[in-house]
Amino acid sequence: MIPIVSIVGRSDSGKTTLIEKLIPELVKRGYRVATIKHDVHGFDMDHEGKDSWRHKHAGARISIISSPWKIGIVEDTDKDHELVEIRDRYIHDVDLILSEGYKRNAHPKIEVFRSVMNHELLCTPHDNLLALASDRHFDLGVPCVDINDVGRLAEIIERRILRPDVSSAEGHRDNM
Repeated sequence: MIPIVSIVGRSDSGKTTLIEKLIPELVKRGYRVATIKHDVHGFDMDHEGKDSWRHKHAGARISIISSPWKIGIVEDTDKDHELVEIRDRYIHDVDLILSEGYKRNAHPKIEVFRSVMNHELLCTPHDNLLALASDRHFDLGVPCVDINDVGRLAEIIERRILRPDVSSAEGHRDNM
């Protein structure tokens, strides 16, 4: 099963920027990464007049556009799908999914917090908080990492999510 880590935070806190920096760091370490972005306001991928747009507006429930380099799917839904449903239906051949905007799910989370936003934290360790990426230190019982230290965040994801058995074995050897 492909693990999911949610990058959460208030609007304009830097979630997308962090994901943009985290992806190449994880790829450099040899991992294949997928992303899922949640948009409560809805979105439009198609553009009026394009063939795929015309297909959807003619009544197709699913419209797929394909090229030698990518595939795009636009599908009508009757509900807001959970991350697991999206993962199980659409995502394969990756090692990790980074999601953005799913703050209420049960998956491990990295919260992005900027002190200039002057808000409370969204998560506690009880919310499956893996780490806090911030410009300010918090003592929450989880790692609080500088918001720009994607190497450390990737290390936490790798140690806790992608390779927990290796980390446990290394820790066991260190104690011998």
